[in-house]
Amino acid sequence: MAKREIRIGGKAYPCRVTMGAMVRYKRESGQDVSEMGDQDITAMVLFIYCCVASACKADGQPLELSFDDFADQMEPDDLQQALACIAQEKKTPLSAVEHAI
Repeated sequence: MAKREIRIGGKAYPCRVTMGAMVRYKRESGQDVSEMGDQDITAMVLFIYCCVASACKADGQPLELSFDDFADQMEPDDLQQALACIAQEKKTPLSAVEHAI
């Protein structure tokens, strides 16, 4: 799996789709990633946060931002960058995310 990163609040974080990210997303949202609507910004930001949290844990990098802090520091351009990064993961059922780009 390619290691990708995004910048949020001027800091680089690893960001990739993992099984852990999908489990985190389901636990937090109550829905599978495949059910995510392409107009649901909150769900998209939550999934990106889950991808970052999972990648940070796997890489041994601390993530010191809560979801709200992460979202507060994310700007629209950051969202587009993160969605593009995630959409590169072809093996994940992210048609809603890919459609949103």
